[in-house]
Amino acid sequence: MYQGFFHFTEMPFSLTPNTDFFCALAPHNEALKVILSALSMSEGFIKVTGEVGTGKTLLCRKLINHLSDKFVACYLPNPYLSPDELRLAFAKELGIDVDTTGDIRGLHSAIEAKLLTLKKEGRQAVLIIDEAQSLSWDALEMLRLFSNLETEKSKLLQIVLFGQPELDDNLNNPKVRQIRQRISFSYRLRTMTSAEVDYYIGHRLTTAGGSEHLISKGLRAFVALATKGTPRLVNIVSHKILLRAYGQGKASANWAHTVSAVLDTDDCKRRLVPRQSIIILSLGVVAALGMLHVYGAASL
Repeated sequence: MYQGFFHFTEMPFSLTPNTDFFCALAPHNEALKVILSALSMSEGFIKVTGEVGTGKTLLCRKLINHLSDKFVACYLPNPYLSPDELRLAFAKELGIDVDTTGDIRGLHSAIEAKLLTLKKEGRQAVLIIDEAQSLSWDALEMLRLFSNLETEKSKLLQIVLFGQPELDDNLNNPKVRQIRQRISFSYRLRTMTSAEVDYYIGHRLTTAGGSEHLISKGLRAFVALATKGTPRLVNIVSHKILLRAYGQGKASANWAHTVSAVLDTDDCKRRLVPRQSIIILSLGVVAALGMLHVYGAASL
């Protein structure tokens, strides 16, 4: 692979949510501030939504790493759980020995007792659920029951939901109107602007130990156009660009590598189909002008 060829210490465009590559761009910074502010005010439900590939899972991991010792983070990355499985998974995250709690009713009591103990210690439990759009109606009802755990003055549990826009559709259903009314803070993640894509690619290249000049600003602008600023697609296309440059033994990427990488990525290709002929025509014109320039120079 190209890691050694370009002198990277690690792969710059991996799709794993590595918080070392967290890029402090406006949408993710704003979302993090909203969540932390809501948690500091002991709000019960907090919701963050965003389209596929906008960096929700990375933001989720960044939040967990950013929380102070005052908070006890309980992270559930897999929401495909029945209510009983959800309760069991939450109990494990709280450090409860589930083998000693007996039946499900006993497990619920054990959870409440643990949350009360944490509160007396001056700590706050936070249940963080990724891909929350996949929660079943029964699982959402279980979350509502969890949110009922409180003292006279404060909530024993705060819940942060990360999900695709379908989560909003689900919460608009009358079945879960009680949860919808309890969501006091929400944030919608947007995609990156062209300037943010430019910074994002450069940041990833340098964080991985390489040079930001491996992919020039002009190429980054084209990547921004093709991906519409979706972080996951930017990673995929940038990775393919470097693969093509490495395959040809080039010290940096060029337009041929970039156009090829974009057209090799289905979501980007679909977006560019109406413009594809224009792009090819433009590249042809640039090549033709170059040949005319060489011919004109030679005739002189």
